[in-house]
Amino acid sequence: MIDQELIASALRGVTDPELNVNVVDLGLVYSIQTRETEVDVEMTLTSPACPAGPEILRNAVAAIEKVEGVSKANVKLVMSPPWSPERMSEAARDELGIF
Repeated sequence: MIDQELIASALRGVTDPELNVNVVDLGLVYSIQTRETEVDVEMTLTSPACPAGPEILRNAVAAIEKVEGVSKANVKLVMSPPWSPERMSEAARDELGIF
């Protein structure tokens, strides 16, 4: 069984290029489910019209599939519930100057 924390750690290497903060600390990752050698992730973007969306999703798939034991990453883009800055970690808020 693949450890969900390993997947979260891999996703910390994926940054939103506009904000230069990783997708986990931004609060964009809503769920991580593992089954055998596949991983299902539901994540969102800071805005439905985010121009970096396709790049972020590609990078998320690539990061997950580099984790040992993962054969396939299924990353689903969801917009509900909508993202808000309250989902960010303290570290991300500090980095972006949001108090």
